[in-house]
Amino acid sequence: MADGGKDARVTIRTVAADAGVSVAAVSKVLRNAYGVSDGLRAKVEASIGKLGYRPSVAARGMRGQTFTLGVLLVEIANPFLPSVYHGIEGVTDAAGYKVMVGVGAAHTRREAQLIEQMIDNRMDGLILVASQIGGETLDRYARQIPTVVVGHHEPTAESFDTVNSDDREGARMVVRALLARGHRDIAMLAMEWDARHAADVSPQRELGFRAEMAAAGLEPRVIRVPQSDQPREAELMAVLTAPDRPRALFCWSDLDAIPLRALAFRLGLRVPEDVAIVGYDNSPVAALPMVDLASVDQDGRRMGRMAAEALLSRIGGRTVAEHRLIAPRLMLRGSA
Repeated sequence: MADGGKDARVTIRTVAADAGVSVAAVSKVLRNAYGVSDGLRAKVEASIGKLGYRPSVAARGMRGQTFTLGVLLVEIANPFLPSVYHGIEGVTDAAGYKVMVGVGAAHTRREAQLIEQMIDNRMDGLILVASQIGGETLDRYARQIPTVVVGHHEPTAESFDTVNSDDREGARMVVRALLARGHRDIAMLAMEWDARHAADVSPQRELGFRAEMAAAGLEPRVIRVPQSDQPREAELMAVLTAPDRPRALFCWSDLDAIPLRALAFRLGLRVPEDVAIVGYDNSPVAALPMVDLASVDQDGRRMGRMAAEALLSRIGGRTVAEHRLIAPRLMLRGSA
């Protein structure tokens, strides 16, 4: 990963000379142009990383505003994300901006390529929704272009803004509600993660779950499932058929809670009599009568509006970072 503290005088020509290629070749790699070979890309990216190259913010500013914004979504399968996008669009449309959308598909390298392409296309700012990119890299990009990140908890970041549900409190609300219903054998279904992703929503919800369970004098039990871009039906089935199946399950997202509810039905398990299930996101499917899933509501549309307003404020000249938390609400339904 590039070190933001390296010589700021490094230019695209410096990178080209170091890599032994033309300036045009470096430009093609930076904007992810069609036909760039893996060998060329590796050579140029190695030089960029070694030299700490970043495009000149001043030079970019001289080109003037384009009134286009980039929105990078982690994926398109998550039914929660459209509400965030609609919130963004409502603000940007009114302000006269066009929005270009990219989908990172939960892959760090692809996200980085899309961000670099958006920068190269002279967009005025970026909103990253549930980005898989770590804080150091976000900082590097945010020093090139105004940036707001949704679904990433980094309240000490100075170069970019964040907008989030209070994920820890949302998880604590779930535990309190399940305890109030007499449950003691409560487990959380959480994604696998490492230190690079500690700011993501699943780890933050896990921290809230652990804290509330500990406050109740109970041992926190966490069951891991693969990342959200991988098949997980086998893991979900294993949870429901295990001899020590928890009496109540809090799922880090409706992405797992809804399939888990369907699998419970297929297995003939009564919900909530045999197993209570609570999700997070309050996606539209959760409220359908046949699903009837209790879930934490994040108010995605409001998150999107706040992110867009923060970005326009950044573009307007604000430099002091803002980190906003939205109070979640637990929507209790029949599955709890």
